[in-house]
Amino acid sequence: MGKLDGRVVLVTGGARGQGEQEARLFVEEGAEVVVADVLDEQGETLAKELGARARYVHLDVSREDDWVAAVAAAKDAYGKVDGLVNNAGILRFNALVDTPLDEFMQVVRVNQVGVFLGIRALAPEIEAAGGGTVVNTASYTGLTGMAYVGAYTATKHAIVGLTRVAALELAAKGIRVNAVCPGAIDTAMTDPALLDPATTTEAAAAASEAASAAIARLYRKLVPLERIGRAEEVARLALFLSCEDSSYITGQPFVIDGGWLAGVSVM
Repeated sequence: MGKLDGRVVLVTGGARGQGEQEARLFVEEGAEVVVADVLDEQGETLAKELGARARYVHLDVSREDDWVAAVAAAKDAYGKVDGLVNNAGILRFNALVDTPLDEFMQVVRVNQVGVFLGIRALAPEIEAAGGGTVVNTASYTGLTGMAYVGAYTATKHAIVGLTRVAALELAAKGIRVNAVCPGAIDTAMTDPALLDPATTTEAAAAASEAASAAIARLYRKLVPLERIGRAEEVARLALFLSCEDSSYITGQPFVIDGGWLAGVSVM
C-alpha cells in the first residue's frame, strides 16, 4: 500500500529538479501523476520512464489557457485530479534598484500568478473529486529577506500569503493547502552548472566542477547542517503534506533548510 494510492496529482515544473523528484516519489507511493512543464523533451522522457501512471502535459503556469488544457488532459487521462503541487518557479539575481520592470514581472507571472492560477483552476476539480491537497512551493526567502533576489523574495512571500488564504477558503471543501519553504537545494536553480552536466570541453567541465565545489563550500558555512539540501528531501516533505499523515494540517509554511533560518552561530 502506498501513501497516495488512488490519488491523481498534477506537479508543475515537474520535468526536473524538485518537481521531478516529487513526480518520481508520488508514483512510487501509488499516485497517478501529471508532469506539467514547459520543458517538453525532458517532461516527455520522464513520463515515459515512469510508465502508465504518469503523463506529460505542456504547461506555462502563467497562461490561463494552458491551465485549462492541462486540467482537461489530466481528467482525460485519469478521470479526476485531487492533488496539486505548485512547484514551478524561476529565479533572477539583481539589485532591487537595477531590476528592470520586465524582469520583475516575469518572476511575478511565473512564481506568484502561476500559483494563483493553479489553485483557481484545480480547486473545483479537487472538490469534485471529494477533497484533496494543494502544496505550494514557497521558499526560505518567503519568511525572511535575501539581498539581490528581490523579485523572487517578493513572490515567495506572496505564496505564503496565498497559501493561508486558500487554506481558509477551501477547508470546508475538503481541500488542505500548505507550503514547502526550501532553503538551498541542489538543483539547477541553485547550481546553473546542473543545467548541462554533459559539458563539451575539458575546460568547461573543469569550470562547472569548480563552480559546484564553490557552492558546496558556501553552504557548508551558511547552513548549520553543513551541506546543501537534496531535491528528494523536499519531495518527501511534499509527500507528507499530500497524504493522510498530515490530515490535520492546513495553511502552514514548512521550512526545509538545514537550519539556515534558525539564526546565526557565532562559534
